[in-house]
Amino acid sequence: MSVGIVAAVVGVTSSFAVVLAGLQAAGADPAQAASGLVVLTLLQGAGTVWLSRRFRRPITIAWSTPGAALLASTGAVAGGWPAVVGAFLVTGVLIVLTGLWGRLGRLVGAIPAPLAQAMLAGVLLPLCLEPVRALAEQPLLVAPIVVVWVALQRFAPRWASPAAFALALVIVLVTAGGTDWLRLPVVTVTVPELSPAAVIGVALPLYVVTMASQNVPGVAVLSAAGYPTPWRHAMVLTGAGTVLGGPAGAHAVNLAAITAALPASAEAHPDPDRRWIAAQAAGWTHLLLAPAATTLAALVAAAPAGVIESVAGLALFGTFASALSSALSSAPSTTAADPVARIPAAATFLCAASGLAIAGIGGAFWGLVAGVALHLVLRPRSTVGPGSDRVRG
Repeated sequence: MSVGIVAAVVGVTSSFAVVLAGLQAAGADPAQAASGLVVLTLLQGAGTVWLSRRFRRPITIAWSTPGAALLASTGAVAGGWPAVVGAFLVTGVLIVLTGLWGRLGRLVGAIPAPLAQAMLAGVLLPLCLEPVRALAEQPLLVAPIVVVWVALQRFAPRWASPAAFALALVIVLVTAGGTDWLRLPVVTVTVPELSPAAVIGVALPLYVVTMASQNVPGVAVLSAAGYPTPWRHAMVLTGAGTVLGGPAGAHAVNLAAITAALPASAEAHPDPDRRWIAAQAAGWTHLLLAPAATTLAALVAAAPAGVIESVAGLALFGTFASALSSALSSAPSTTAADPVARIPAAATFLCAASGLAIAGIGGAFWGLVAGVALHLVLRPRSTVGPGSDRVRG
């Protein structure tokens, strides 16, 4: 059980700042962003408890950290926060359809993996630059956070981001003073609106990045540990949860990827048939942490400039490095002798990182469009094969 509790605490503390940054960048006010954090924590807890008990497997659900980073990179869209909420609902519907309609899953799987990873790396780059900027502007506050993070990367990588967050929390408590940050959990509902710009610029990239960076790796982690994933049930459950939570600000829930390895490992229990109990512990821990989400959001709002942004950026360094490496090296044809094969991924990365917006649609979408177009134009005829880049559910 202790492993499940650790997985939940690490998952929440290492990335909640990214979620808040993404929701607020997309147009949510502090109350709406806090509401989204509360509901996301509840959804991942309830989904984990149900799936792990239903199938007696260490299946865990998480919020989409890459999706939150995408929102932070995309920023506000035409139609404002209600349009973004409408995009969340569209994303949820697409995830449900992925579970029910195999052709949609195959269509997403046909997107070359390096392009999906390049889009993610481009989305993460601005956030990963924040610690660098903050270190120059607020060295006395940010340098200790960076030092703690680097030290634990050397000796206890799993705890690097939570420890950086804990130190940032101490800094915020010292500088904020008083107890105004203590808040009861509140859920704020927004009536969704459908906007073409939000559907194309938010919903579609959010769906792609959630599938490519969370659901597919989550399946791989469970498979490597010897557990088949109930794909249809997981997609329908997380998609429906995204639809239900969207009006409250919950952008997307999905299969856990990185933290999924903890409950599925021998650390959880020597007997593979008993490891689902660790997932249960993770789910219940999320449910217990959910009421504190509003207080965490208030502390973030009270933080000195650069402190929380640094924590968020540091938490994403590993994901950024992995995505960029995969983007430039995972395609079979991407070799030193074939530098042209890297061009579509490089174009996707640069467009996604540029912050450009055309017709109200952000750079993540246009980066994927540019990358796919260049991939189709530049790929060698001899490498064309049906399903070569597909991800099977």
